[in-house]
Amino acid sequence: MSSSPDKIIIITAPSGAGKTSITNHLLKTFPNQLAFSISAATRPKRDYEKEGVDYYFITVDEFNEKIKHNAFVEWEMVYEGKYYGTLKSEIHRIWKKNKIPLLDVDVKGAEHVQQQHPEQSLSIFIEPPSIEELKRRLQSRGTESAESLDARVSKAAYELSLKDHFDKTIMNDDLNKACKEAERIVREFIKQTPPKPAFAGQTLP
Repeated sequence: MSSSPDKIIIITAPSGAGKTSITNHLLKTFPNQLAFSISAATRPKRDYEKEGVDYYFITVDEFNEKIKHNAFVEWEMVYEGKYYGTLKSEIHRIWKKNKIPLLDVDVKGAEHVQQQHPEQSLSIFIEPPSIEELKRRLQSRGTESAESLDARVSKAAYELSLKDHFDKTIMNDDLNKACKEAERIVREFIKQTPPKPAFAGQTLP
């Protein structure tokens, strides 16, 4: 099965819907075709996370400097004072390895990437069974305060209204089933004839 550095795969969902689990399944299933696109983030690193593996952890000032220099494919202030973004250099790094970048990103960021690269991207929205189930999953993590939990649930309700903006929607009421569906969709996309690179002729930071 051949892959192409001209393509982008975007996995998006409200927080807690399971996009990270599905992303990890796809990376294990297609190790020679896909590579994880590491996002830049301004939030503190959690104990189990590794710099340059889970995220590129940078300061808000550094992030704003990169915005000024147009260094991002997409970026969002996901929560007050917390910025996340996909660096153009990260996409370019993966393409140079002749692999397809697999983005695990916020819904608004996913929309932005898809709008810029509609011919070369595949966007998959992971839908939770319900807002109530989403809240239960977030609570079970034990990482949210009551205030941050309310903010995430409110944001998720809005993001669910955007699901039809994406190429595919997968209901994650059974993780194994959702992973298999994502695998099928991605396998078909990998086999497609690639378009011309979106960044051809552009200088990447």
